[in-house]
Amino acid sequence: MGRRRRRDFSRWNLVLVVVVVVILSNARASTAQLRYACDVSSNASLGSFPFCDTKLGIDVRVQDLVSRLTLDEKVDEMVNAAQGIPRLGVPSYQWWQEALHGVASSPGVQFGGLAPAATSFPMPIATAASFNSTLFYSIGEAVSSEARALHNLGRAGLTFWSPNVNIFRDPRWGRGQETPGEDPLLASKFASLYVRGLQGGAYEGSASDGFLKVSACCKHLTAYDVDNWKGMDRYHFNAEVSEQDLVDTYNPPFQSCIEDGRVSSVMCSYNRVNGVPTCADRNLLTETVRNSWGFNGYIVSDCDALQVLFEDTTYAPSAEDAVADSILAGLDLNCGTFLGKHAKSALQAGKITEADLDHAVSNLMRTRMRLGLFDGDPNSQPYSSLGATDICSNDHQQLALDAALQGVVLLKNDGSLPLSTALKTVALIGPNANATYTMLGNYEGIPCKYISPLQGMQIYSSNILYSPGCRNVACNEGDLVASAVEVATKADAVVLVVGLDQSQERETFDRTSLLLPGMQSQLVSNIANAVTSPIVLVIMSAGPVDISTFKDNSRISSVIWLGYPGQSGGAALAHVVFGAYNPGGRLPNTWYHEEFTNVSMLDMQMRPNPLSGYPGRSYRFYTGTPLYNFGDGLSYSTYFYKFLLAPTKLSFFKSNTGNSRGCPAVNRSKAKSGCFHLPADDLETCNSILFQVSVEVSNLGPRSGSHSVLIFSAPPPVEGAPLKQLIAFQKVHLESDTTQRLIFGIDPCKHLSSVRRNGKRFLHSGRHKLLIGNAVHILDISKV
Repeated sequence: MGRRRRRDFSRWNLVLVVVVVVILSNARASTAQLRYACDVSSNASLGSFPFCDTKLGIDVRVQDLVSRLTLDEKVDEMVNAAQGIPRLGVPSYQWWQEALHGVASSPGVQFGGLAPAATSFPMPIATAASFNSTLFYSIGEAVSSEARALHNLGRAGLTFWSPNVNIFRDPRWGRGQETPGEDPLLASKFASLYVRGLQGGAYEGSASDGFLKVSACCKHLTAYDVDNWKGMDRYHFNAEVSEQDLVDTYNPPFQSCIEDGRVSSVMCSYNRVNGVPTCADRNLLTETVRNSWGFNGYIVSDCDALQVLFEDTTYAPSAEDAVADSILAGLDLNCGTFLGKHAKSALQAGKITEADLDHAVSNLMRTRMRLGLFDGDPNSQPYSSLGATDICSNDHQQLALDAALQGVVLLKNDGSLPLSTALKTVALIGPNANATYTMLGNYEGIPCKYISPLQGMQIYSSNILYSPGCRNVACNEGDLVASAVEVATKADAVVLVVGLDQSQERETFDRTSLLLPGMQSQLVSNIANAVTSPIVLVIMSAGPVDISTFKDNSRISSVIWLGYPGQSGGAALAHVVFGAYNPGGRLPNTWYHEEFTNVSMLDMQMRPNPLSGYPGRSYRFYTGTPLYNFGDGLSYSTYFYKFLLAPTKLSFFKSNTGNSRGCPAVNRSKAKSGCFHLPADDLETCNSILFQVSVEVSNLGPRSGSHSVLIFSAPPPVEGAPLKQLIAFQKVHLESDTTQRLIFGIDPCKHLSSVRRNGKRFLHSGRHKLLIGNAVHILDISKV
């Protein structure tokens, strides 16, 4: 989602704008007085309109409403600041609201009055580190309750352009913080469950296309993960992506949003994919999203994306072509004003028809009707009881703290953690040691409160010695390093909070280095060389940071990744550091060494290329040695895994199953008897080989703790297959010295398959491995 770019106006343009605004303000005075559509209490004649009759089906109501609109009115409805229709009793509507990790400041949200703030949860990358499906859903539920409450107070609309479910492909991407990480399964689970929570759907079972609590939007379709890297910006970037990688990596979260979450909106991105802008790609928006995945909502452009087609690239030769290409591709709504300015001239030029506009407006009005915006008095509708007391409630703020706690990842511990509360003095040092706003990340609102790391530490110790060490996160000046070292020498333990902020990673800005900014590394090294007391190194960031210098440094006792933990992040850190909470978070991304920056960020290939030396991306394909692995995360407890029950052999029968030519092994000697493959879309055969895995998890440590159990599969050596892939995860709480049995359902065609170059998914015969920690289970799959 892009923030609107500024355009220059001449003096005469400015005068013209003022005149037009005055005229329109007078013309729409009656619209501003409309409280809601179908308000029969103020205009009894509205009751005669079928679109106001809640006894009729939505499609009938939508058709009736659209049939009554003039051409100008239809066009006016296709931009984010949709105008009202006074003659039909329809108020204006602002489509643009944000709720990435809490209701955020955005054009349709006005904090103030009875609603001065909203709960700020951790950024999605930190929440993803919890590997807790129920948490993803619960946060969505809480955010949507606050969103509905704000709407009931007249301070927000009901269409929220969240979540961002792009794959965090490259560690340098400035917007990786908004995503659930690099893994397609994790991102897909987060996407569908957060959407279900937002839209009022059930946690489990089939999601419906019925009444919406709020409307969610999965963005940015598709293969969008470059903002501005070494002069290449998102407006001009052409992502060259293979069909294999689209199906296997980039598209699954969006498909899950639609098929599993029944999301009501999708946003297309700025970039081109294989030469075609996503907002003008009919194969993507209509054939794939609507026809293949069954999408039944509205499609919106990223802000000014239509303008980009014409003004920033050479794709569309005219403004009318840009509008026509997008509408004919399947676009319904333009974030911006471009479509509103040029749709009529596109129609007059014969590039689109009014029926094309009718189709788009129908998708928009259907969504508004599903939200109850045409059902009359809001006080008689579902969720009407939500109000000011439901915003920043104690339950929601506790959930924000719980989420921050679950996202804390312990990467190193020599036994120094947890710190004893009996320590006389603790030094808290670093540019993020007293962070408040930084903890929120981006697409933030006004939080209910802040608990900084300094405030959190003061919960446990009355003698915290604080020194920033740097003037800011950039840390370009070293004048505060010496005083920070002096403070560190006076303490019984040192907690160093370093990392990044929005000046280092953000929308429109990608990193070029994975190292700590400026003199932060010097700050850490100087303190490590000066003290003998335990040093806890805390990284507040979204993207990975190369801390290899300190990973194996014996003077650094512990390493923690905090993410951007939201309003209560400082309390979460302190609870972990002093042992009130046993950490259980896991990295949702691979952490690379600085040498990875030699790889072009513009190369979209996931798989390695031995001929060129390209190492591949993510834990599934990277052939190098990472600093930390996807899924890494320690605890104050020790966990043991054991496979209790799982098949060792699996056979399928299919007369037309492909032979070894269809699934060439990387090393042919490992496929002596040939290799057979089963198409993953052969539902009859695939459903006949489903199985369950029973796993025993034991907590052998002295502390109770919540632990995420991750199951990976490693396929046979088939060309293009991943090294391993996450196939399931589950969060479990275990008391000290206890054991619990977990059951996982495995669909071999989904979980054990791989995608070929042509984009087709197959289950291959051969030796498959199931992996949980150090536990390995062998499964041989063959054709009968």
